[in-house]
Amino acid sequence: MQGVSFRIYPEGCRVYAAKRMEGHMSKDVQFDADLRLRLSSNLGKHRLRESDDSELIRASVSVIVLNSDAAAHGHDPLTDTATPEERKRLLAGIPGVPSDADLSGTVEGTAGGAAVLLTRRTSKLKDHPGQWALPGGRVDGNESALEAAIREASEEVGLDLTPDNLLGRLDDYPTRSGYAISPFVFWVGNDLEPEANPDEVASIHRISIRELSRPDSPRFIKIPESDRPVVQLPVGGDLIHAPTGAILYQFRAVAYEGTEVRVDELEQPVFAWR
Repeated sequence: MQGVSFRIYPEGCRVYAAKRMEGHMSKDVQFDADLRLRLSSNLGKHRLRESDDSELIRASVSVIVLNSDAAAHGHDPLTDTATPEERKRLLAGIPGVPSDADLSGTVEGTAGGAAVLLTRRTSKLKDHPGQWALPGGRVDGNESALEAAIREASEEVGLDLTPDNLLGRLDDYPTRSGYAISPFVFWVGNDLEPEANPDEVASIHRISIRELSRPDSPRFIKIPESDRPVVQLPVGGDLIHAPTGAILYQFRAVAYEGTEVRVDELEQPVFAWR
């Protein structure tokens, strides 16, 4: 695609990316007490960056860490309901796709070990139908950002979280559509099972931390419409973009790897500006 180039690293990401290219995690990350302590400790040391733009609408999302099994949770229903040609059409308009012949538009086979919960939005929704998302939504009335994250997790994926599940918080992400998204990181044990609300969620996926740590991830793409680099996270045979991709990128870097990375200046693709 004309005007598209790769590996345009934003400030603060070069060193992180260089370190990650030195090696690649080939084994599943164990979902255990050591991981929980590691995530909470790294998040506790993070210097939180909050948006002070009063014109932005406040919203919250949940980064939910949970266990996964490759056989039980690794299937993407889109492989059954859409042909390869239809899945390829879903990738139309995404920067960098013409050079990625191996993209399938699915996240088939990405579960295994400690994972984060990702949803595919139903096609019935008015805003961003069919796109990847974290459970979340607008902060209502007098509720806090944390209360909104907990409420939305219950409404969308049937998980009744409490502050006891909270591990920490990531930086606010301001979107092109006028929202300031506050991400909260939660730990969910094996006693809770997510269940999709069919009015909002087409499918629920467990994306392993191993998959989030691929050596080809993240990618930064330059587009003619913006001076800011578009962030892309390759997951399975698809690409996850901001805001979801930016938040997952910071989760991996800050919470899992203990690296200081900022993402609020990373761009969304043009199709997500609405």
